[in-house]
Amino acid sequence: MASREGKRPSHENLVPLAALLSRETRAAKMEKPIVRYGEAAQSRKGEDYLLINTDTLRLPPNSSTAFSVFAIFDGHNGKAAAVFTRENLLNHVLSALPRGLSRDEWLQALPRALVSGFVKTDKEFQSRGETSGTTATFVIVDGWTVTVACVGDSRCILDTSGGSVSNLTVDHRLEDNKEERERVTASGGEVGRLSIVGGVEIGPLRCWPGGLCLSRSIGDMDVGEFIVPVPFVKQVKLSNLGGRLIIASDGIWDALSSEAAAKACRGLPAELAARQVVKESLRRRGLKDDTTCIVVDIIPPDNSQEPSTSPLKKHNNFFRSFLFRKKSNSSNKLSKKLSTVSIDEELFEEGSAMLAERLGSGDCSKEPTTGGGGIFTCAICQLDLAPSEGISVHAGSIFSTSLKPWQGPFLCTDCRDKKDAMEGKRPSGVKVI
Repeated sequence: MASREGKRPSHENLVPLAALLSRETRAAKMEKPIVRYGEAAQSRKGEDYLLINTDTLRLPPNSSTAFSVFAIFDGHNGKAAAVFTRENLLNHVLSALPRGLSRDEWLQALPRALVSGFVKTDKEFQSRGETSGTTATFVIVDGWTVTVACVGDSRCILDTSGGSVSNLTVDHRLEDNKEERERVTASGGEVGRLSIVGGVEIGPLRCWPGGLCLSRSIGDMDVGEFIVPVPFVKQVKLSNLGGRLIIASDGIWDALSSEAAAKACRGLPAELAARQVVKESLRRRGLKDDTTCIVVDIIPPDNSQEPSTSPLKKHNNFFRSFLFRKKSNSSNKLSKKLSTVSIDEELFEEGSAMLAERLGSGDCSKEPTTGGGGIFTCAICQLDLAPSEGISVHAGSIFSTSLKPWQGPFLCTDCRDKKDAMEGKRPSGVKVI
């Protein structure tokens, strides 16, 4: 009884719950950076498309959970794949995220959801039987955290800290990427240059059949399933000094290096910066391809000027990998040429093309659900599955490091067939029109 009769807290010091929530919401808004953007383009083929959405909500209708999406889709062999991806990829990524997550949990689940979203978009587009394809560079900015997923050669760079430039993507070009060449040939593709009369080989390395220069894309049903839609994903957290993102199609990068593009637009606001990057690329190379650029400035809330150029700290690599997730050796190889870290924290990086590695890592205790009541959910298409229908992503995979192939995540039969086709285990069942 004595403990119950102790001194009670004064009601004068208590804060109503509504007031507390309001205060925390205001604090969250104050801590968020200002996001400004600009875009510019010059068209030659009409196959570049972009997506800009600055008011997507993580927890509708709570406006304090808003995040921004910026993406470029560079189509080839027609615009159909680029248009389809622009219209569907974001929804597929969001549907792959478990419900009821905190912001930190949501950000940690995002890399896996991006893989699911890319593969689902590819699977749905290929079911239409069209031969078009597209690159995809997809950027999510949530507060100070930037998450980038990419297939193809549309690049995203980060310009911060006294002019230091970091590449947040990897170019999936067969000419430049030995590891991707080996993966394609191991999966049943042939890699070589175009042969003309007399056996003379010209041009960049291509995948045959089809003659595509890329090793990853969305679509491209006529080339083969070994051209996979599994994205390279990188997630970084900026310091409160902010930074500038430049997202552009290869019409820019064939003319300008990452450093040259960043240097060309420093000191300009985002809208003028995007125009200047396009202008500089045209000055150097002319209009030989569709040329599209998005510039995104992530600015401290107490500073309306351009992002600071003060040096940023780089945290200990061991601590980062322990706290978040271990980086794969393959992704380190893929990004070795392009990675110059100029960020506050590097939270995640993975480039493996194998779904058993990409979907089988991380916390799977909270699976996304469509609300249909199924015990299991396909990790790619999000269909509810009965216990007898789900096939583990690890089952029968020589690439899986799991010793428990009966554990999830699970795939439906169609998505398992898609996975096997991408790994060269069986031909795709989709016919080209």
